[in-house]
Amino acid sequence: MKSPARRLLLRLCIVLALAVSAGAGASDAAGVRVVSQTVGSDELLLALAAPEQIAALSHIATESAFSAVAEEAKHFPRLQRSDDAEGILRHEPTLVLFADYSRFELVEQIRRAGVTVLVFDRYATLEDAYANLRKLGRAIGPEAIARAETIVADCERRVAELRDTLRGAEPVRVIAPSTYGVIPGRDTTFQDLCDHAAADNLGASLADLVGHAPPPAERMLTWPVDRIVVAGESLSKALEVYRKLPPYSLMPAVREGRAVLIEPWQLSCVSHHRVRGYEALARALHPERFAP
Repeated sequence: MKSPARRLLLRLCIVLALAVSAGAGASDAAGVRVVSQTVGSDELLLALAAPEQIAALSHIATESAFSAVAEEAKHFPRLQRSDDAEGILRHEPTLVLFADYSRFELVEQIRRAGVTVLVFDRYATLEDAYANLRKLGRAIGPEAIARAETIVADCERRVAELRDTLRGAEPVRVIAPSTYGVIPGRDTTFQDLCDHAAADNLGASLADLVGHAPPPAERMLTWPVDRIVVAGESLSKALEVYRKLPPYSLMPAVREGRAVLIEPWQLSCVSHHRVRGYEALARALHPERFAP
């Protein structure tokens, strides 16, 4: 049970949040204070908002395994927990960013406190990332709207250049191993990476897996894997675990070290920063297509 002091603090936070929301409103960019509850919305918020509009980022915003903007995030307050309404309201937000996998009760608590909430529910594709940038831009104000369009235009240019660079390239046959007993198939961020990097995700094309699913372990040993895609600080460290873990330890690509390395966050990025993942994987798989 909460102590009287904690209950009083929550009431004060709610009153402050209501006052800020009523006095400024999300349409007044100068009065916007945004809290982001997820790492995906952290990346959107840091791209669009002025520093003074960022009230707090998610509790994992500075963890490079998950965040594309871990270093930048260190300059801003962060939530201590992701599911604490009091912790969110403590930052006196006028707007809180959630995802559709955020706990429903938490979203409703913040909404009942009189704070505007924005729930992102599309993030499978780059087009979804564009839509989310524009959605957040409209919630913050005119300058953020302009920044969103600039980012979209830059991403479209980079994707078009990458497409031209890879035109006619033979797709490299890949898998993304995991220590959790699953690999990615269709409808995953890894499939999105492959679609933009001239790669054939064998989890989708040979096993017809959807999402992250258990692979057919014995049959997987016969797959014509050209490269495995791993994430980490170094290729040797990332490969070491799979050289000891069946069935990967029995695969020629693993035994022979035929692997490429990308940054951990690039395997799961749902924001516009996923374009960096496209470029990184394409360079790793098709170095001959890129100037030194």
